[in-house]
Amino acid sequence: MGIISWIIFGLIAGILAKWIIPGQDGSGFVMTVLLGIIGAVVGGYISTFFGFGRVNGFNIGSFAVAVIGAVVVLLIYRNIRS
Repeated sequence: MGIISWIIFGLIAGILAKWIIPGQDGSGFVMTVLLGIIGAVVGGYISTFFGFGRVNGFNIGSFAVAVIGAVVVLLIYRNIRS
């Protein structure tokens, strides 16, 4: 259930990350969603590794980690692209 949760969170988190950090980065909707999924998965693994949280389904803490991970991945993507 863990990885599926992060993928679903990533779909939503990618959209929210784009909304939180607007701008022209040349990526469309699909790329935004993919970056959100990557960010959510990376954020989930990092938070679990450092003991900040566990993937145990849908809850607000897990969703916050997914959004933060998506924002970080979006910022990294923009820095690499420019």
